[in-house]
Amino acid sequence: MKSRAHVYIGGNVQGVFFRARTRALAESLALSGWVRNLYDGRVEAVFEGERESVEKAIEFCKRGPPGAYVDELVVRREDWRGEFEDFRIIY
Repeated sequence: MKSRAHVYIGGNVQGVFFRARTRALAESLALSGWVRNLYDGRVEAVFEGERESVEKAIEFCKRGPPGAYVDELVVRREDWRGEFEDFRIIY
């Protein structure tokens, strides 16, 4: 079943390769979407793909890569749209 999640991650999540590790994980899970840094210090991501893979990406976002400290995670479930061809880092 296809799924989509829009995620906001807060804490010490910038400057610790969060975007790069998120992209690598998303690609390994065959997810599409994007990840970016926000000006307020959070990271924002959209994941689309099989529900199980989206859930794995959300689980990763709860802890992040080594060096990250996640103290806030907001997950908005959305209807799958199929609008992305791959997973990208937005700068």
